[in-house]
Amino acid sequence: MADPTTTSVTFPTGATDGEATVLGTYVLPRGTGVVVDSTPFHPLDHTWPDQPGDTGTLVAGGVAYEVVDCVTGAIGPEGEFAAGAAIPVRRGDEAWRWLVVHLVEGEPPAPGRTVGLHVDRDRRAALSAAHTGCHLMALALNEALAGRWRKEVHVDGLGHPDFDGTAVQVSRIDAGTATDRYRIGRTLRRRFDTEGLREALPGLASQVNERLAGWIARDAPVRIDAPGPDLTARRQWVCELPERTVRIPCGGTHLRLLGELTSLTVELILSDDGSELVAVTTPQRS
Repeated sequence: MADPTTTSVTFPTGATDGEATVLGTYVLPRGTGVVVDSTPFHPLDHTWPDQPGDTGTLVAGGVAYEVVDCVTGAIGPEGEFAAGAAIPVRRGDEAWRWLVVHLVEGEPPAPGRTVGLHVDRDRRAALSAAHTGCHLMALALNEALAGRWRKEVHVDGLGHPDFDGTAVQVSRIDAGTATDRYRIGRTLRRRFDTEGLREALPGLASQVNERLAGWIARDAPVRIDAPGPDLTARRQWVCELPERTVRIPCGGTHLRLLGELTSLTVELILSDDGSELVAVTTPQRS
């Protein structure tokens, strides 16, 4: 088996199809992992698993293999292979080589074979819409909550105190929604005023939704800036909002224009004890 190096990825450009050479295969609990030299498939990031891996097909010699999932893999300094949650280091550790692993069912194509790679475009588009919506929601929520800070904190790309970056604990993207969970614990409460927050939620949601609608109406362009094709390249989500161009570190996939959405709305939910704020963002595509 060839010794894979870091996988080159084309999904940051929006690619959903490609051709590549199989470098190796690995037996995994959920199937066989196929590693190629270049891929349009976006894998689940084991360090920050917000956007799930792409699905689709891998075609070799007229045989189509269903790609049921796509995960991050890595080879350690002693040649050890690990995938997904079994990877013992954070993504980008320079002692490890980083791979995109396509999970397929059945006997996989052999190393050295040329394969076609085809991402499920409808699912990718839905995930991209939800991920773009997640970033926009965070910016609008930061603005809506800006007056509640007692002390200075770092600011977001629009100059507002970054509640999202400070309090987010879990972010999950799926094909219909993005769900972000914010921890409002004792440390945050020393800096952030929660008095009357529950009663204020309907008004805050309306303020966020109004901002989101305005941004969509302006059809701002979106892109991913990447310093190179490596899986571990430090990519940024870039959106040219009317106020200013915003950059957010991100390894996922996104829309090209905000006008691809017909609407984007958020529901804000505060836990019974007030310790967690949940934001559920729902995009509708044109």
